[in-house]
Amino acid sequence: MPRRFVDISVALEADIASDPPAMLPKIDYIDHKQSAEQVTSFFPGLTTDQLPGGEGWAVEMLQIATHNGTHLDAPYHYHSTMNNGERAITIDEVPLEWCFNPAVKLDFRHLADGYVVSAAEVEAELKRIGHVLQPLDIVVVNTSAGEAYGQPDYLAKGCGMGREATLYLTERGVRVTGTDAWSWDAPFSHTAEKFADSGDPSIIWEGHRAGMEIGYCHIEKLGNLDQLPDKGFEVSCFPWKIKGASAGFTRAVAIFED
Repeated sequence: MPRRFVDISVALEADIASDPPAMLPKIDYIDHKQSAEQVTSFFPGLTTDQLPGGEGWAVEMLQIATHNGTHLDAPYHYHSTMNNGERAITIDEVPLEWCFNPAVKLDFRHLADGYVVSAAEVEAELKRIGHVLQPLDIVVVNTSAGEAYGQPDYLAKGCGMGREATLYLTERGVRVTGTDAWSWDAPFSHTAEKFADSGDPSIIWEGHRAGMEIGYCHIEKLGNLDQLPDKGFEVSCFPWKIKGASAGFTRAVAIFED
């Protein structure tokens, strides 16, 4: 049967609101004219006018963090331990078996920005779409942040997945989740307001910290989730193999058997 592919990654792009200012990527584009002398430097006697159209190659120089663009977080990102005391695995140690599996989409676009999703709400959404979780299912969450990617308010958009919602998934064998928001957790600006009122530190990064109890990965800054059905597709999200790193870039793709 023919396969259909839907790109659920965002492009790595500079000069848009994709991350906090201190973490924004920088891309220096070197075009064919600018690089012509680079090419001639490898071949003594060669002049730029001898190159086709006087052109060299196109190259991009990047200054980026492993959490720029669509990326897969490893358990090591959340804490030094996972599974209640084991050493947390880094991105180069993530089992490949986790990264290509049947997937489902939870549609939480109707929830308010900063809302923390509960286990009961995950269960209700799974019941609505008629899906019983299987071990290694990949679960992606469509929030209101998807439509705001690159806009000034992106970092404050979308609901977040709390500790109990995350554990609801991982206790059933889910090892990769994903969101179109900047973070798996609720936006920091909203959590900061709640922390100022409550003084309770357990609400900070609680979805991430759930990995201390059961190790798992999640994909952040997904795109085009609104184009996906609730179920009936697979997701491929193999990460870059960066030694000892907390995350790796991924070209996440939804795959359909038509």
